Amino acid sequence: MWPDTEAHAAAVQQLSLLPPLVFAGEARELTERLADVATGKAFLLQAGDCAESFDTSADSIRDRLRVILQMAVVLTYYTGVPVVKVGRIAGQFAKPRSSDTETIDGLELPSFRGHIVNDVGFTADERIADPERLLTAYNRAAATLNLLRAFTKGGFADISRVHQWNREFVANSPAGQRYEVIAEEIERAVRFMSACGINSETLTDLRQVDFYTSHEALLLDYEESLTRLDSLTGDWVDCSAHMLWIGERTRQLDGAHVAFLRGVANPLGCKIGPTATPDDVTALCEALNPDHVPGRLTLITRMGATKVVDSLPPLLSAVADAGHPVVWVCDPMHGNTFTADDGRKTRHFEDVLAEVSGFFAAHRFAGTHPGGVHLELTGDDVTECLGGGTDLVTADLGSRYETMCDPRLNGSQSVDLAFRVAELLRNGAR
Repeated sequence: MWPDTEAHAAAVQQLSLLPPLVFAGEARELTERLADVATGKAFLLQAGDCAESFDTSADSIRDRLRVILQMAVVLTYYTGVPVVKVGRIAGQFAKPRSSDTETIDGLELPSFRGHIVNDVGFTADERIADPERLLTAYNRAAATLNLLRAFTKGGFADISRVHQWNREFVANSPAGQRYEVIAEEIERAVRFMSACGINSETLTDLRQVDFYTSHEALLLDYEESLTRLDSLTGDWVDCSAHMLWIGERTRQLDGAHVAFLRGVANPLGCKIGPTATPDDVTALCEALNPDHVPGRLTLITRMGATKVVDSLPPLLSAVADAGHPVVWVCDPMHGNTFTADDGRKTRHFEDVLAEVSGFFAAHRFAGTHPGGVHLELTGDDVTECLGGGTDLVTADLGSRYETMCDPRLNGSQSVDLAFRVAELLRNGAR
């Protein structure tokens, strides 16, 4: 993939000398949190951009975090269980593609593989795989992590700011109005606690949140160069993110991605599509978590709204029968993508919701725990997915269709989905 092998080797060598982006202790802490998710004591919200851009602004990062915090508030308020917050952020720069090339107006060029490899612009120079981008990805991830730590620990995440998280375009939507009701009740509870001497100044948990990062471990040269030895445990840890996942295209048992990730101590995810068999999934569990460590492995199902009810229960039963303590998470985005009449890739909110509902129904049937959701979203007011509370239609897609790759839920649709998921949880779907 890299035409200049010497430049690639130099970039990888330089990466291997740079400080870790995250710390081994944080990855261990996330594994412990996910162990609670596996037993139904917590819920996982994993969300963020489909493909991060090197040009993402600080405001956009803040607004993405804001939407995730809003969703977590809704889920926690309705269910009464902690929400483990993991972003698809600070490293989600690479994208798998089904074809090595793409053709526009008769011109065939290499496919766009994410900003860590090449550029989205459609010229020969922009589509060259440039290993210097590996170093740019590291620097962008470091800057994003620094900003996230400032927001989550510096007061932005203070529960007393719950009203201020509702941006105007979200607040004016039906979901935003429902959120305002919750915010009023939380604010009333905060005032009561303050009157009793309990506030964000005396209780750190009210003004800070724990937020973890994750991305698909697609480029193994990048991942390996950021793997470090944990001096406390002697384990190898991939310090590019707290959690890494293996994609549906790269989950082969004898493949390089499974071989590499089974050797690091991070919590791992693995995408599971509708073609996976019970034997496939139990073999992956044994390969990636042979010691049956709770919280070590998250299986992220991406079946499609029409297939989840039939395809998922046999997998749930097989894994349960094999005694693997996995976290089951629903990715309702990737199995429900289609091309609209205007030629743009999109997803319909009702299809996304249908797959989530089917996911919960399958767990209810199998007697297992629906552990969380995995979403592609943004805090920006984009028009990329149809439906939702504001009922976007095909004619709206061209207004603010900004994604570099796959369509994302906007802030209003994301909060709306959080309410729907919370209702499923509260109504005993788990």
